[in-house]
Amino acid sequence: MTPALSVLDLVPVRTGQSSADAVAASLALARRADELGYTRYWFAEHHNMPSVASTTPPVLIAAVAARTERIRVGSGGVMLPNHAPLVVAEQFAALEALAPGRIDLGIGRAPGSDPVISALLRSSGPTSEVDRFEEHLGDIRALAGDGATVTVNTRDGLRDYEVRATPAAAGLPELWLLGSSEYSAHLAAKLGLPYVFAHHFSGEGTEFALDVYRREFRASETLAAPRTFLTLNVVVADTAEEAEARALPALQNMARLRTGKPLRALDTVETAEREELDTAARHVIELMRERWVVGAPDAAAARIRELAERFGVDEVMVSPGAGSREDEPVDRAVGRERTLELLAERLPATSAADPVPGR
Repeated sequence: MTPALSVLDLVPVRTGQSSADAVAASLALARRADELGYTRYWFAEHHNMPSVASTTPPVLIAAVAARTERIRVGSGGVMLPNHAPLVVAEQFAALEALAPGRIDLGIGRAPGSDPVISALLRSSGPTSEVDRFEEHLGDIRALAGDGATVTVNTRDGLRDYEVRATPAAAGLPELWLLGSSEYSAHLAAKLGLPYVFAHHFSGEGTEFALDVYRREFRASETLAAPRTFLTLNVVVADTAEEAEARALPALQNMARLRTGKPLRALDTVETAEREELDTAARHVIELMRERWVVGAPDAAAARIRELAERFGVDEVMVSPGAGSREDEPVDRAVGRERTLELLAERLPATSAADPVPGR
């Protein structure tokens, strides 16, 4: 079976590139994904990272939805502890009104940054908000639907208010629960939500989490059977050698993150090839490289099919991690576009719009 393909975008920023350039490159990449028949295009939420410009998924979603024709657009995901539930519900209600039937709301539990940034994002106390994740997730489902009754402490005592996210679109965004732990699998199953485990983040625990989700799943009003897909870091080029070279900037940047070194914008391929790495960085890169799909088109497509079969999914979301060469335009992501093009040739577009029973 050929899995449907989707895209996860962190809007990477490279040396010599402004955030505006990086956003322009991602908008061009999203248009190309739409043309190639990809199923959905999601933006991550990360903060205070020089190499990542995807800080506000709703803004980027609106921009891509306006520039594309058919692809679903969403968040992968909104980190709920950083935001008030009503704000999230209203933002995605507005997006659904702008692009009916094309919006996905992927929600995660991690703050997505360090405690200082989390406190700046939501001064009401980000740590306690993590503990209230399930409650706030329920608030969003209610607010985006028929509305919710909330109790507010006013000068006249406790009062109940009927609240609904506006604008009230004809439909609802498709809600997905994201996670990288057993907790998220249990919760998605309990609530009857589609679920995505962050396989691209660590590569560990995926089989266990998906087994928990499928085994414990309870049907809900919006989902009759388990629904999930696989996320992968992918770099594909016309030759295996070029793919390995294109993967270096992102791999080295992740090694800096994992070994506590200062982060910076992504190096170009040429700079990354000249980088002298210490033992710790080389070890991290070797471990991560084993979990990435990097190679020439036929080998990469075969590996994606193999992983889709292994994890029992009919859709794979790729995070295209190809770096840029020094002579390439700053407002385009040539290597990332080529990854999507080569994969689309080997894995022709199929629809993943309908859930597959038991998947």
